[in-house]
Amino acid sequence: MGNYINRKQFTYWSSRYHKSVTVPVGFHSDGATGAIDIPKSKSWWVHDVLCETCVFDDGTPCTNWQASRVLSDILEAEGHTLRSYGWLWSTFLFGGTKIKERNGWW
Repeated sequence: MGNYINRKQFTYWSSRYHKSVTVPVGFHSDGATGAIDIPKSKSWWVHDVLCETCVFDDGTPCTNWQASRVLSDILEAEGHTLRSYGWLWSTFLFGGTKIKERNGWW
């Protein structure tokens, strides 16, 4: 269980993959694992859901690369350009243990 609990359901639409990811009410997250949290960012919420469920809302498998790209895309859209690159590679290389086991790196 993480340090944060989502209080309001929201859905993110990935224009890159043409798929959605819903973060449900009550979902637990530890925030940006190993990094300083960006409090209002939706990036780590969406990434954590993908890493936990290993699928997009439509049930199609999500790979570790896709989850990391989605996180990076959100950060870029939120204006966190520098972090979008750093977090892309750090989450890809060091995170996503469950999603790597289930769906692979790529």
